[in-house]
Amino acid sequence: MADRAADRVEFFFDLSSPWTCLAFHNVKAVRQRTGAAIRWRPILVGGVFNAVNPAVYAAREQSDNRKLQHSWKILDDWAALAGVAMHFPSKYHPAKSVAAMRFCCALEDDQAALEAFAGAAFDAYFGRQENLDDPDVMAREANSVGLDGAAIKAASGQDDMKARLRANTEEVIARGGYGSPTIFVDGNDMYFGNDQMPLVEAALMREKGTA
Repeated sequence: MADRAADRVEFFFDLSSPWTCLAFHNVKAVRQRTGAAIRWRPILVGGVFNAVNPAVYAAREQSDNRKLQHSWKILDDWAALAGVAMHFPSKYHPAKSVAAMRFCCALEDDQAALEAFAGAAFDAYFGRQENLDDPDVMAREANSVGLDGAAIKAASGQDDMKARLRANTEEVIARGGYGSPTIFVDGNDMYFGNDQMPLVEAALMREKGTA
């Protein structure tokens, strides 16, 4: 459970979401401007969709879905604005992210390490179109940011990491979340998605009495 007194922002995320990749990049700029600490919370977004947002799957099956088709253009526009490499969808889409998110859970108690790993994993999947659900790829990405990929891979397969991923996913659902990223400011002020990042920043500044 996050220490909400210390971490004003909780960022529930799944590495398979392109919008989360953008929000991960953009929320760090919000942190820099506001001084608000962030706690990264790994979840399995498929579990969230299955529980409370199955319409996502139906939309993907509609080949003539204009909103979905236009979203790829908007995604590219956001990526260009943020300066983030975005090659999506890749041959692995829709990606399974169970292995990657268990890696994240194995790092959750070391937030700096989790942030570094998540950044590398996002770049691997969206920048270079590598397989997010391959534990060996994830171990290599962990190594690339100075972590022990083999040790994290071993830890990620343990029952306690599987349980943590389930618990985090169940928590975000219980708190009203319906996808990734789900962002909470000061415990119960919920926001969703990259496009709501200005609202997250406004909430943080409002609480500081500067907005």
